[in-house]
Amino acid sequence: MPTILVGIPASPGIVVGPAHLLRWEVPEVPERSIGTREVPAEIARVHDAFASAIERLQHVRKRALEHAGPAEAAIFDVQISIIQDADLTNRVESSIRRGFSAEGAFDLVMFDLRDHFGRSPHAMMRERVDDLCDVQIRVLSILLGLPDHDPVDLPKGANAILITHDLTPSLTVQLDRECIVGIATDAGTRTSHVAILARSLGLPAVVGLLSATTRIQSGDRVILDGAAGTLMVRPNAAELAAAAQRSHRERQTHDELALIAGMESITADGARIVLRANVDLPDEVALAATSGAEGVGLMRTEFLVVGRTTMPDENEQYEAYAKVIKAFDGKPVIIRTFDIGGDKLPVGGYPHEPNPFLGWRAIRMCLDEPELFKTQLRALLRAAVHGDVRIMLPLIITVDEVRQARFLLEESARDLVARGVEHRADIPLGVMIETPAACITADALAPEVAFFSIGTNDLVQYTLAVDRGNASLASRFTPLHPAVLRLIYRTQLVGAASGIDVSVCGEMASEPLMAYALIGLGIRQLSVSAMSVPLVKRIVRGIDTTRAAEAAMAALEAGTAHAAEALLRAGLDAELPGLLGG
Repeated sequence: MPTILVGIPASPGIVVGPAHLLRWEVPEVPERSIGTREVPAEIARVHDAFASAIERLQHVRKRALEHAGPAEAAIFDVQISIIQDADLTNRVESSIRRGFSAEGAFDLVMFDLRDHFGRSPHAMMRERVDDLCDVQIRVLSILLGLPDHDPVDLPKGANAILITHDLTPSLTVQLDRECIVGIATDAGTRTSHVAILARSLGLPAVVGLLSATTRIQSGDRVILDGAAGTLMVRPNAAELAAAAQRSHRERQTHDELALIAGMESITADGARIVLRANVDLPDEVALAATSGAEGVGLMRTEFLVVGRTTMPDENEQYEAYAKVIKAFDGKPVIIRTFDIGGDKLPVGGYPHEPNPFLGWRAIRMCLDEPELFKTQLRALLRAAVHGDVRIMLPLIITVDEVRQARFLLEESARDLVARGVEHRADIPLGVMIETPAACITADALAPEVAFFSIGTNDLVQYTLAVDRGNASLASRFTPLHPAVLRLIYRTQLVGAASGIDVSVCGEMASEPLMAYALIGLGIRQLSVSAMSVPLVKRIVRGIDTTRAAEAAMAALEAGTAHAAEALLRAGLDAELPGLLGG
């Protein structure tokens, strides 16, 4: 009988293929002492392992250069330099002479280095912790004779489904979509980085499987259903046939929705809903521009940082922003400044924190690193000459943060004037509403900004005190909780009273039931994944805002998320029968 693993739906689509198991974690090292006579052989083993690891990294670097670019490939230059460091070699050899085995000595030294670098007050040293961890995994795997699971060696057309605990930046830059057709992870939730990445790449994905890496072997045939959140291991002929039928139905639905893309986004009772697209990666621009979206409601800029060891310069950023702006030919493009932190980390480029979602991230980091921030702001001001650009600040808590950011924006404009560089200085500045604090003090923020954009991923996390990246808490991550709905409603009311636009750009807006709730709460601008634009437009065109408002107001007064969901589901089912069940 097939084994069915149930996780969290992350990115829709049904794919069948061989599993490619990637266990990228520091292996357990057995205790083993050696005698004096064994020392030379153990030292030789270390040198051989170092040579093999460097050879392997050079191969990985070459593949990353081909598929991701020189900046991303530089990750592996750093790791090669770590292995070649004479001090590392001397410390490992010294430990071997004290009676440790080759793997034991190397593991001990690397543990000490990671601890030392992680505690350093100097950012340059803290930046090396992730690289040290990758080197530790690679060399120990060689010393312990463990299989090499790098995803870069899959042949073209392998149609493999990647099974791993989680995707780190150094693994992400190695992904080759000509080899990988789906992703399944033990960790993660629908709003974690790996889920957003999978949707951006158009790869079906299931996350939060908890134990997939211990229950599946490389080569096992699997069926991944990204919409249902299931991974079926070793399916029989009947299951394969059923999967083919479901895949066919999905394609039919996709074709039907594509016809809706060019239609107007107006409800049955004549209310206009602005639908824009979220853009996470440059590769998404063409899809987003033809999805029926009226511009970009959220362009995430972390792709410029995640998976590399250096920050992008002004020209590189300018080119990336200009590409998206030009593709939308005068339609609004809202670009969020760097939201680095939480689960979106550069390789080794961020201090390790026990609570990263509550730590030094987003606007906090940008304001504390003004030169880094001003580089981005100058690039945005330059790119704005190509269209309707609006800048959005993430994780705003206080009015002071907005004022500091505006000062740096004005300073950046003066820098460009002094250099004689063409730019636009009259860019609207808005903020993301992502915390209860921002919702409650929205009336104080409103006079300072041109628009609000509600980021539901973090708003749910902070309101419910549920880590959005913790698969064990996924059932408690409930965006339809009355507390979340009330905060969204309050923000909408403040925006309307202040005469500023209020949109929702989090993953919540892409879900049919949640999009229905948001429209019922009075939200008239939604930004969703490009793939979701036609589906949300279908919902918009099939509902009446008065009936949606009745369901949403009832949900606000519900006692639980389950009760709120039931009320909203009943409302949407009455207007679009069968939509949710399908």
